[in-house]
Amino acid sequence: MSSNKKSGEDKLNSTKTVSLQNQNPAYGCFLMAPPAAFLPPFLLLLCSNMGACIHSTSWRLQWPLQRMPVVVPHQTAAIPTPHFLSQARLEVMSQCGLECHKQAPPPSYWDLRDFLSYETLHSNGSLIETSVGIYGFNLASLQEPAAQTRVRRQVYGHDSRFSIIGRDFLSNYPFSTAVKTSTGCSGVLVGERHVLTAAHCIHDGKNYVKGAQRLRVGFLKPQQRNPAPSNSSSAPDRMKFQWIRARRTHVPKGWIKGSANDVGMDYDYALLELKKPHRRRHMKLGVSPPARQLPGRRVQFSGFDNDRPGQLVYRFCDARDETYDLLYQRCDAQPGASGSGVYVRMWNRHLRRWERKVIAVFSGHQWVDREGDPQEFNVAVRITPLKYAQICYWIKGNYVDCRQG
Repeated sequence: MSSNKKSGEDKLNSTKTVSLQNQNPAYGCFLMAPPAAFLPPFLLLLCSNMGACIHSTSWRLQWPLQRMPVVVPHQTAAIPTPHFLSQARLEVMSQCGLECHKQAPPPSYWDLRDFLSYETLHSNGSLIETSVGIYGFNLASLQEPAAQTRVRRQVYGHDSRFSIIGRDFLSNYPFSTAVKTSTGCSGVLVGERHVLTAAHCIHDGKNYVKGAQRLRVGFLKPQQRNPAPSNSSSAPDRMKFQWIRARRTHVPKGWIKGSANDVGMDYDYALLELKKPHRRRHMKLGVSPPARQLPGRRVQFSGFDNDRPGQLVYRFCDARDETYDLLYQRCDAQPGASGSGVYVRMWNRHLRRWERKVIAVFSGHQWVDREGDPQEFNVAVRITPLKYAQICYWIKGNYVDCRQG
């Protein structure tokens, strides 16, 4: 993809721009006179990121350069074919909330090997279990303190979601990376044939759900338009999904063994490999920085919420709290958005350019029952160094290309 081709977000900034940084080419951060169809908060966010726009040009929030651990297969074994009986759940129930996760003891090396082992479901129904080995990982990093900004999720005020309409936006990056699964969830393109989504969209913790064997991935595209009558105004673009079958699906054992409780929430992610390339620009993986190091302390994601059928819904919000594996935030979302790729835009010092990367997978609303008092959180599964190494291996097929985060 040519570097000078405009993305979907950047096209919003293509007219009436005013430089906020004295036209500093290194920043390229602009604010434009807003079209009537878009709200100012949305435009401000799309101006690279709020943090970069209002701070001095003397520093940038940068993607960290770090050496990744290695997660490689050790043994494989065929296991019985699944039954595919249960319906996919678009919301996740868990008895372990924020404080429960923070107080849990860190896993041992053998625990991590067990959690990162995985099952691979093929489109012919065969199922393979793979055990893994872990190398170059420091267990002490699991005990790094998380941010101490404890905030309980509350009932929100106005709906802060934006429906993305018009082929010029939907067909351009980064909105074009959002896809829909045939089980009702969302996903994000992370390779030429690969889609990252939530594990609970494929597996309920005990077995694979209905439709998982013949799983399809939908790409939102404009329909072929008929010529408009000469005496009528042109109608808005009508959209439809073009579907591609999945060849195989990887689900970590940490989700399957956890059965969506306790540690299971930490591993609510899955990778789909398509039968043919999708021919769209995909988004790179990135290791999730601490919430305090995110631009404006905000995250973004787009998905296909059930209450807006046929529409791609974009949102951004504050990242309020975190554990080593989970990110708690206040993004408005409805069932169907589960599996969306949570991303941020930061400076790549090696390539000397701004770059968006997926840092988490939106799991959805986590309901926690505390002595009869239900509490709700929005939860995303962070891409940690070990998860990065595992997912990257699933995509690349070797660990050599997965050593730099």
